Amino acid sequence: MADDLLLDLEELRHLQSIAKRPRVVSLISSEICSLQKQANDAASVAPTPAPVPVPVSTNVKVATEPALKYTTLGSFSWDQDTDKVKIYVFLEGVDQEKIQTEFNPMSVDVKFHDVQGKNYRCAIPKLNKEIVPEKCKVLVKPTKVIITLVKASKGNWLDLHFKEDKIKPSLDKERDPMAGIMDLMKNMYEDGDDEMKKTIAKAWTDARSGKAADPMQSYR
Repeated sequence: MADDLLLDLEELRHLQSIAKRPRVVSLISSEICSLQKQANDAASVAPTPAPVPVPVSTNVKVATEPALKYTTLGSFSWDQDTDKVKIYVFLEGVDQEKIQTEFNPMSVDVKFHDVQGKNYRCAIPKLNKEIVPEKCKVLVKPTKVIITLVKASKGNWLDLHFKEDKIKPSLDKERDPMAGIMDLMKNMYEDGDDEMKKTIAKAWTDARSGKAADPMQSYR
């Protein structure tokens, strides 16, 4: 409607400019004033045009933090009772708020951030037996950190790390019984001390040379 009024005003002004008779000029002027008032009223109630949204570039480069470097803590002590295992990490200046823990049923990963300007890590990728992750905790002392692992089942662990049971009887009935004895001797040789290795080596040599019918005879 406002556009129509402006067009009418433009045409009336044109007619006013070419009119000759005073009465005609007066009528045109009166109509121009009336239309001008209507145009002003329409403009005052016209809705404010909505602002044009400014496009925002999505090609924003986000600064990524460099990967943190950790010093692995390979030396620590531990003890246990039937319910828990405690790992003692001797490290000073540790902030309880800057420790990141990840407890899983068969693994532990504890990270110590900003300890005298360095980051440290105590990780056991495969524990001897299962733990209860939600019950495990870390306690900071002035000169050490105590990591408490709650056992999933009561009992004693032979080691903190998981180890395959090397000394297992063979369940293969078709296998040569002598081969099982030789495997047992190999495992005992690998895990034994110097005296054990000498004894097993002699038994092995005697068995091959026929001096002993039973390769375990010299060991016994």
